[in-house]
Formats: sequence, structure tokens, C-alpha cells
Amino acid sequence: MFGLFKPQTPITNLSPAEVHTGLQTKTLLLIDVRQPSEFEAEHIEGAVNLPLSRLSSEALQTAIAAAEARTMVMQCLAGGRSAQAVKACRDFGAAVEHHLQGGFNSWKRAGLPTIR
Repeated sequence: MFGLFKPQTPITNLSPAEVHTGLQTKTLLLIDVRQPSEFEAEHIEGAVNLPLSRLSSEALQTAIAAAEARTMVMQCLAGGRSAQAVKACRDFGAAVEHHLQGGFNSWKRAGLPTIR
């Protein structure tokens, strides 16, 4: 239903610079898996909030439809929850392979813009 993947495929770590470029060129859809309160406090422009705690097959289908031809990239605060989200997506049968290495913290350390 979502596309095929190889379970042994490692997660692809993207740097903040790679994600920033992908957002600017609209080749990536950034999925922020932090809680809504974290997202509302500060987030990356263009990110869509889909908390890991609410990740389901149905929610994922909606996100995939919104992604169109863009690559979905998971993002959290430090990288742990986004890696879990990639695994959950794979468990649902989705070919999701990317996350922002180091999460929101690495984005901010790189001096990239956020929305408060």
C-alpha cells in the first residue's frame, strides 16, 4: 500500500544543511514528531507536526498524501524519537528512510532559522 522497502535498510541521516536545502527546494517534507506543545513553542518553518505518540497508519497515509513527490524526513528534538518514527513507519509498511540527524537541537546549533 505504501511502497516496498528492505527492513535491513539503515536510516538515512540528513544534516541540518541538507534538510534546509530540501525545504527550500521543496524536495523534502519535514515531519516533526515532537509533542504539540514543543512544536508550538518553536519549530522549523515548513515542518508538519505529527507527534510520535499519535503516529498511526491513518495519520501516516495523510502525511504521505501531503508529501506528494517529496521525500519524508522525520525530526524530533535530538534524534531519538525521529529514529523511532522511521521504524514505526516501516512497521506500517511505508518506505520512510530519512531523519534529521541530531534533531531540532542540531538545526539550532547550525544557526538555521526557526519560528517561535
